[in-house]
Amino acid sequence: MEPILRPAQMRDAKKIHELLMECSAEGLLLPRPLGDIYGQIRDFKVLEAEDGTFVGCAALAVIWENLAEVRSLAIARGWRGRGYGNRLVESCCEDVRALGIGRLFALTYQVRFFERNGFSVVSKDLLPQRVWIVCANCPRFPDCDEVAVMRRVDGPAASPAQS
Repeated sequence: MEPILRPAQMRDAKKIHELLMECSAEGLLLPRPLGDIYGQIRDFKVLEAEDGTFVGCAALAVIWENLAEVRSLAIARGWRGRGYGNRLVESCCEDVRALGIGRLFALTYQVRFFERNGFSVVSKDLLPQRVWIVCANCPRFPDCDEVAVMRRVDGPAASPAQS
C-alpha cells in the first residue's frame, strides 16, 4: 500500500530531524537544527506508511511573491528509488501553483534527481538576498557547494518521466 502524504504535525518533528541527520551523514543534504524544524513545521509534508513507518519529508518555503523553495527533501534509505521523492516534489509544485507562485527552486547536491523532475540548473545569482540570509546560518557559508536548480510551475506539470 502506498504511503500517505499529509501535512506534518508536531509529533513528526523529531522523525524529520532524525531523517535529515541520516541523509546529511550520507552527504545527500545539509543538516537542519531541530529548533528550525519545530519553528517551520507548517512548511513540511510527510510520507507515512500504513504501519506508521516514516518514509520521507519535504518543506516548501515561500521566498517572494514569485518564488518558493523546496527544502529538506529526504526519503528514508529503504524507501528510495520508488518515486516517493518525485511525489513530494510534485506536491510542492501543486502547492506553488495553488498559491499563484511561478517558480520553484532548490539548493541541492542531487542535481540529476531535480533535473528528472523538470528543474534546470541556474546561477545562484538569480536567487534573492533573502535566501542568503537563511544561508548565513549554514556551517558551509560562504563557501556553498550546493547547486541551484529551478522549475517554472505556472503551467502544466511536467511528468518526471518526461524530463
